[in-house]
Amino acid sequence: MRAVVLTSYGSPDVLTVTEVPDPVPGPEEVLVDVVATALNRADLLQRRGLYPEPGAPRPHEIPGMELSGRVSVVGDRVTEWKPGDEVMAIVSGGAYAERITVPERQLMAIPAAVEVADAAAIPEVGITAHDALVVQGGLTAGGWALVHAGASGVGSMAIQIVRAMGARVVTTTSVGKVASVEALGADRVVDYGAEDFVDACREVTEGVGVDVVLDVVGGDYLGRNVRALRTGGSVVQVGVMGGAKADVDLGLLLTKRAKLVGTVLRARPLEQKIDATRRFAAAVLPAIAAGAIHPVIDRRFDVVDIAEAHRYLETNANVGKVLIDV
Repeated sequence: MRAVVLTSYGSPDVLTVTEVPDPVPGPEEVLVDVVATALNRADLLQRRGLYPEPGAPRPHEIPGMELSGRVSVVGDRVTEWKPGDEVMAIVSGGAYAERITVPERQLMAIPAAVEVADAAAIPEVGITAHDALVVQGGLTAGGWALVHAGASGVGSMAIQIVRAMGARVVTTTSVGKVASVEALGADRVVDYGAEDFVDACREVTEGVGVDVVLDVVGGDYLGRNVRALRTGGSVVQVGVMGGAKADVDLGLLLTKRAKLVGTVLRARPLEQKIDATRRFAAAVLPAIAAGAIHPVIDRRFDVVDIAEAHRYLETNANVGKVLIDV
């Protein structure tokens, strides 16, 4: 099969499409013919040698953390799937390939409302957003969320999840993406270059503050995130695009009885990933099937143009996901 294999680290030019042996599913695994995968910022770090796939090394280092496709072969003890089923999943790596093995309980059925080739835009951002906002952050119907980077893959999905569950959302983005983010249904869109998101949160909540902050930025956003919170609220940190170091007023954190939660999905044990997948499937897939939530796709590339795709994602010009047709 064809796969994108890392044999060295560095610029996008190190990404090489080559032939490797097909993987063989174990008794409780499913072999999936991959139709599409999607880019994540973790892929950019892995390409540079800064974020290796957790667990035992594979025979070939193949990036890729999510996929959509069709079941090809099932292991002897698999009961949930059969050949031809249309599925999607998050994985720790290996999705930049024509075939991949996935534990059967980690797969999700693709809703009929979504094309197989588009479904690769759902798993990583959907599970990350739902887990951070609802499971880790405790957001409920009627609450307020602050979602940073609303035009990103996680942000564009998070906005829709918040709205579908009957909560409300403030989001930040750059001036050129404001209209696109507004179209996703955000209650208040903040151009971070011209406005203060803390003031916006206080304004829309009449001084109370938001219940949950979903932040992929980090850096100097942390102190301001705490200021934007209501008493008893939570900041859930899922990325550090703006820097891993931050100053925070611990006195304010104490006074607000606030929670600061750091979380990643990729490095979790398999059972925790399965749990996050099942929670997302139960809570969000019905809304996707009904058309209330849709994958946001900025553009797609053929797998042979993987280097160009990485260069594009590094420009931060995308609104939503960048997909790779395998």
